[in-house]
This record gives sequence, C-alpha cells and structure tokens, in this order.
Amino acid sequence: MTSVESPAYEPGHGLLEGRTAVVTAAAGAGIGGATARRFLEEGARVLISDAHTRRLKEHEARLAAEFPGAVTATPCDVTDEAQVRALFEAAVHEHGRLDIVVNNAGLGGTSDLVDMTDEQWSRVLDVTLNGTFRCTRAALRAMRDTGAGVIVNNASVVGWRAQAGQAHYAAAKAGVMALTRCAAIEAAAYGVRVNAVAPSLAMHPHLAKVTSAELLRQLTGQEAFGRYAEPWEVANVIVFLASGYSSYLTGEVVAVSSQHP
Repeated sequence: MTSVESPAYEPGHGLLEGRTAVVTAAAGAGIGGATARRFLEEGARVLISDAHTRRLKEHEARLAAEFPGAVTATPCDVTDEAQVRALFEAAVHEHGRLDIVVNNAGLGGTSDLVDMTDEQWSRVLDVTLNGTFRCTRAALRAMRDTGAGVIVNNASVVGWRAQAGQAHYAAAKAGVMALTRCAAIEAAAYGVRVNAVAPSLAMHPHLAKVTSAELLRQLTGQEAFGRYAEPWEVANVIVFLASGYSSYLTGEVVAVSSQHP
C-alpha cells in the first residue's frame, strides 16, 4: 500500500473563542496534549489534567509560555472520585463556568485472555471506562444548570473490532461508546451534547515504547492512507465536535480512521 504523507498543520480559526475546557490525560505528547494545544490555538481557556504531576507541570509551563494566562493545570487520577470532584470544582472556580470536557484518560496493555489477571482486567476498566464515567458525571453536574456544554470521550476502533491481547481494552472502549450514547440521550434535556472519537493508530512516543515494531507495521498497513495518524489529526476532530459546527450532533462515535463497522 502506498503511504500518503501527513497533511500540513492547520492553523487555528478561533472556533472555541471564549470557551473554557477541561482535558484529562493531557500531560504527554499524545491525543490529550495535542487536544489541549489545539483548543488553545482555537481561543479556548484550558485546564489540563493528568495523574502524572511532574509531567503535567512541565507541559503546563510549555503551554503557558506560548499561551500566557490561558492554561492552568490540576493533577487528577480519574480512578479517585474525590480527585475528579476536585478537578471539576477547580475548573468552575478558576473560569466561572465549564463549556467543554474531553475525557481522554485511558489505560492499555497486552495480555491474552487466558493469562489475564483480575488486576489487569480491573485496572484497565477502572481507568478507561470507570474514569470516563466519573468525569462525564461530574461534567454533567457542572453543565446542567448552565443549559449548555459539550463532552467528547476518547473511544477506539478496538471497541468495534477484535484484536488479540486486547480483551480488557476493547471491552472498556466499547463501554465508552455505549456510555456516550446513553449519556447523550440524558444530557439533551440539559442542552448538553455528548460524542466520542474512535481513533485507530495515533503515533506518539509512549505508544512506540510499549508496542512492538512488527505490530505497528501491521496496524499501519490496515489504514487507508498507509500511515498512522498524527495526534493533532485526532485533536482536529475533537475541536469539530467541541465547536458550534457540530451543534446538531450528539450520541455519535466518529471513527478517525477507515476502520469502522
């Protein structure tokens, strides 16, 4: 398959001007970090969060140097309900309101089901599915009284298709998809939209460390463009879902890939 080169980086267009956003798992070079940057480029004020405090503070400093006064950081482990509550209280306290939440926190891993431990299964589901539940619930509680808001969850194409060694991750991401659809029906009464993205392969340094070169070649070969996505390409779709351009879209899972049912 011929590989198509990545497109040029699209500049911001002010699509989120004046909005306030929370992005979880945003301390690294992956989708969360790319989304925080894209939101800032589109004019939003952003509260970034991550369980890794040192990396979070370092990323906050880098972004603050480029976008002074527009970014703050609050550490949060999404498996801890008290920390989740504190995160959303901080967002409302610092910005006065909450317009957008991106639930990006997730945990992967590879293990055949026959060898998988209860702890491996439970840990992946607690971060990836239960963490998304906790943050979605907190976001809805903050948004329902204002009568507006957008929640974007990070799912995965693995929630649709089978992949060996990924039973826990696939189950969690399929759960995120179902949670998104059900939350959207309930949130419509508050004027809140809830959607999800389902990326396939967005390359970043951590993924390269934990995934074999052989598997990365195999997964890349399954893509229509013959290449992996840049994290900012997924972030662009999240910007669309967070913006007014998707005002009638809710309960949808948007595949950022050719791999969908």
